[in-house]
Amino acid sequence: MSRPSVPPEPPRSGHRRPPYAVAVLVAAGVVLLQSLLVPLFAGPAANLEPRDLPVVVAGPAPATDALIGKLTAAAPGAFEVIRLPDGTAADQALRDREAYAAFVIGPDGPALHTASGASPTVTALLTQSAGQLSGGQPLRVVDVVPADPDDPRGGGFAAGFLPLALTSMVAGVLLALLVANRTARLAGLVSFGLLAGLAGPVVLQGWLGVLPGDHLANGAAIGLVGLAIAATLSGLGTALGRAGLALGAVLVFLVGNPLSAVTAAPELLPQPWGVVGQWLPVGAGGSLLRSTAFFDGAGAATPLLILVGYAVVGLVLVAVGRARPIGLGPAPAVGTTGSDAGNADLAASRS
Repeated sequence: MSRPSVPPEPPRSGHRRPPYAVAVLVAAGVVLLQSLLVPLFAGPAANLEPRDLPVVVAGPAPATDALIGKLTAAAPGAFEVIRLPDGTAADQALRDREAYAAFVIGPDGPALHTASGASPTVTALLTQSAGQLSGGQPLRVVDVVPADPDDPRGGGFAAGFLPLALTSMVAGVLLALLVANRTARLAGLVSFGLLAGLAGPVVLQGWLGVLPGDHLANGAAIGLVGLAIAATLSGLGTALGRAGLALGAVLVFLVGNPLSAVTAAPELLPQPWGVVGQWLPVGAGGSLLRSTAFFDGAGAATPLLILVGYAVVGLVLVAVGRARPIGLGPAPAVGTTGSDAGNADLAASRS
């Protein structure tokens, strides 16, 4: 019995680039990307200095006028000064996240009141320079809102935020790539937010001990951050395909992470990038978690609304977008009609 003849494969049309040219183009493209990413990540960190940093000056008028004059002369544009009558009012302003520190002039001489829970970096910076502003007088330092005693420099808080952002991105990407059904994709996003909110305080508070405050409030903040980032990635991927996933990665990680000021403060970054970073999910998430952990929710309104906005927009994009996985499975055969593709999408949406 003779084997059926197999028709020869038709010659492939089109011009293929030589492999050496492709290799050189890949190398050049990655070096170009590297040249853009290094200043994006290192630039803000290398140029940390106060820029309209809110601080309080409290005390009798003649002495406070002199101190404000010194602040302005020593670093023009560095501080946004808030005048208050005494140390009690200054401490309340710190607890309400209206300022990062307060120069208090009282009967016992000048004192620096800080809120290292808002930013250990700012506290260290002001503590080092406060002696010059007091004219060489002994300066007491009172930490009104201290950082966690197990994380006095804030390194654990900042380092714990990067995995949260990365895993939230991974969740959003995987749900967009692997889950075809819209309702199932939405359920996956909501489940991720809930589980992240449950696991976050267990790890950061119970295990590592780098996060103070109420477990429930911190869990809600962490869960909302996770949902906002995952929904953003999944929503953009659902709406725009692989290009949307790439856009989400740029928005959340490549731009949002270095501009987030999680390790410092937005007012220490070159402007307007410090402000821009607070409108992106990682920056808003860091501010929200600091508010719930150290300030009993003070200053949480703006980052809360920003994150809710990202979460809602992402979920809506998933709900109204395509109902098939992105870029997986065999490509449609040549000659497949539009109705065939539509039938395939309908079948995937029903699966």
